Order: sequence, then C-alpha cells, then structure tokens
Amino acid sequence: MYKIDSTQAEEFISHEEITETLEYAASNKNNRELIRSLIEKARACKGLNHRDAAVLLECDDPELLEEIFTLAREIKQKFYGNRIVMFAPLYLSNYCVNGCVYCPYHAKNKTIARKKLSQEEIRQEVIALQDMGHKRLALEAGEDPIRNPIEYILESIQTIYSIKHKNGAIRRVNVNIAATTVENYRRLHEAGIGTYILFQETYHKENYEKLHPRGPKSNYAYHTEAMDRAMQGGIDDVGIGVLFGLNTYRYDFVGLLMHAEHLEATYGVGPHTISVPRICSADDIDAHDFQNAISDEVFQKIVAVIRIAVPYTGMIISTRESQASREKVLELGVSQISGGSKTSVGGYATPEIPEENSAQFDVSDTRTLDEIVAWLLKLGYIPSFCTACYLEGRTGDRFMSLVKTGQIANCCAPNALMTLQEYLEDYASPKTRELGVRIIQEQMEKIPNPAIRRRALENLSAITQGKRDFRF
Repeated sequence: MYKIDSTQAEEFISHEEITETLEYAASNKNNRELIRSLIEKARACKGLNHRDAAVLLECDDPELLEEIFTLAREIKQKFYGNRIVMFAPLYLSNYCVNGCVYCPYHAKNKTIARKKLSQEEIRQEVIALQDMGHKRLALEAGEDPIRNPIEYILESIQTIYSIKHKNGAIRRVNVNIAATTVENYRRLHEAGIGTYILFQETYHKENYEKLHPRGPKSNYAYHTEAMDRAMQGGIDDVGIGVLFGLNTYRYDFVGLLMHAEHLEATYGVGPHTISVPRICSADDIDAHDFQNAISDEVFQKIVAVIRIAVPYTGMIISTRESQASREKVLELGVSQISGGSKTSVGGYATPEIPEENSAQFDVSDTRTLDEIVAWLLKLGYIPSFCTACYLEGRTGDRFMSLVKTGQIANCCAPNALMTLQEYLEDYASPKTRELGVRIIQEQMEKIPNPAIRRRALENLSAITQGKRDFRF
C-alpha cells in the first residue's frame, strides 16, 4: 500500500506504486498533448510528482525533449543562477563490515589497502585542503562499528572545525556515513554538521538485498528509513541519491522522487541535495559487470527531469564524471561539484602510491581545484565557496523558503562572489585570478537589491585588504 507520509519504507516507497507509474509513463510516452501540458505545468516552478516526471523521462520526441531541456535550464537559472558550489570529499577510513557487491570496500576484498586516519593525519589532510582553497568538505567512512564508531566521526568533525590555517577554514562539514540511530543523528546535529548524505543505491527491495548480501546495510528498511531518523534527530538538511547502474534507471528515478515527496510531506522539507552518481570501476569492481549502466544521453535526461520535478533541490555531481559529462549536466540542473578530489583515504597531504590503493572509485576528472575553477569561469559560472546559509542558521525549511521565494538572488549571489574573491586573493593562479576578477565585476551589476549590491562592493574591497568571512 502506498502511503506518502508513512514511516515504513515499503509504504512510502511502494513497489506497486512504482510499477503502476512506470506502466502509466510507458503508455503515455507518445502522448504529445499530455507531455506538453506537463511542461507547461512545470513552468510554474512548483515541481512535478513522480508520475508526471516519469512521463517526461519516457519522452523521446526530439522536439519535446528540447523543450524539456530548455525548461530545465530556465529553472536551474531561476533558482540557482550560474553559481556552482565547490566541495571536496575526505575519506576517513575504508574499513567496512558490509558485503556491497559494487563497492571495493566490501569486507571480503583482500587486495585493497585498508586505512584509517588518525586525528593528526586528519589535521594534515585538512590543512592541505585549506591550502587548495576548499571551505566545504564531505566526510566519508566505511561502516565498521569497532574501527569507525560514531565517537570517531564526532571527534574528527571537531578536529576539522578547529583547524585555522593561514586564511583557511573549513566552514561546513557534510557527513556521508552509514545509517544509524536517532540518538546518533542527534549527536551529529549537535556536532554542527551541514548536510547528512546517504545514498539509497537502489529502491528496488529485492535487488537491494541481492546487492547487499551481508552486513548491517543489508537491512533494506533500516537503510531506507534513515532520513526519517535523521530528521527526528534534528538534522533538517539531508541529501539523497541512487547509484545509477545498479538497477533499471526508470525504477530508481521514480523511487528517488517518491523519497523526496515523502520527506516534504512528512517533515515539511524535501532533500537539500540529490546526487546522481553512476556505477564506476575500482580495485576489484568492474563497472562492465553491471548490465543497467546508462548512456550519457539518458543521464542528461535524468538530470534535466529531476531539476524540473524538484526545482528547489541542490544537485551534486562528483569526479566520477568526466569533464565533458560534467559540462553537459551543469547547465541542465547540477549546482554542486567536487574539485581536486581524492577518493582514497587521505591522499591530499601526501599523494597515495599505487601499491597502497585505498580508493572507493576511479576518478574521471583529475584536474586540480584551480583548473576546475578556471574552467567554470570560462564557461560563465561563478564557483562558490559559500557556507553562509549554514553559518546563519538558514537550514531546512528556512533555506527552502529562501529558494522557493526567489530571494536567494539577493543572498547567495553576493555571498558566492565574496567567497570567490577570497579564493582569488588567497589561492588562485594568476590566470584564474584574471578570469575571476572579470566575472565578479560583471556579476555584481546583476544583484537586484541596490543596498545589498553596495554593501557587497564594500566587502569585496575589504577582502582585497585581508579581511575574510563576510556574508549576508
């Protein structure tokens, strides 16, 4: 039985509802009148439900597809402008007791190097990340209650926030760790995390259990209901996602949107972010073994329709994707990307030698952060290192109201430009600095509120004189 506000996984992610939705979408894929009406409905920027979105995903009419892509671009511009938030992952440990068949961290893998960072090693990694220019991290760790207990994660967060190096500081720590208890989520909230991120991997219960044959993660319901417990523990910024390629993309696309609808209906706030990773090779994992891999064209359509269906959400793409792939989806909906990333345990302070490979997946985009910043600037984007909303307490429904009312332009735009100025002053190469200065000059004129524009200009001047951390 489908029940959107249930706390039971198999009710808010109903197999029967997904199946019926897919049948409905398939039967209407050539219904031009319906598709056009859905495109028009979506122009109001109120989103679409999972059934309507599934119809758009099925559409393969070239003319209508272009209309879908055009609308996705328009919605992305309206809500997020040309700002792209920058972050980096930091892997604390790859010890893991699970048996996930798509991840090289699985417990039976004897070829991967097992590592766990000490607090001093974390300190060195964070300093290296600060020296690159990063202000926002995503913490990653394998699930191992003995080696990676919640106390270790909490201590690591405290260490990261405590490090002030030159002009560097990590201002927001997002956390991607295994599903846990309401009490542990409460402790993470009290530690000052930004977003709690957990990928479902797949919403198909039967396939989920095959892909997770052993370990705590094998419990489908416990994993799927993790965001409910996180919300109950006080975390109001949560991030969801699936790993495309593990199951049929249509099924997981619908499940993903149903999860977003459930969070909004139950807690009054949908996902802060939606991630769209694709299966990737690593160590003893060969992506070609997974038969549900998706093409670049399908991937782009998924991103576009998610942007239309959930216009308020941030969308994340990692260094799994190539430069070319990232460039395509940036305009269609993606608002956050990683840069200069390492998917090994550590690896920023001292590059990992091949014989000690601890990486979770192969990186396709191997450029430095500065190279990625320069690339974004050349494309007309504003690389943003902003964490203002988190620092000002604009999280959960407070952030969403800012986005949905369009007031984000008077807040995020100047904050993005000021943090970009900080990056240019402290870390950028001369060529990148030149590109950035030009973009800042152009974009300052587009801030709607004259009083905010005037204050932002004053702050930019102060940044050039050595002052830091201005925000609206």
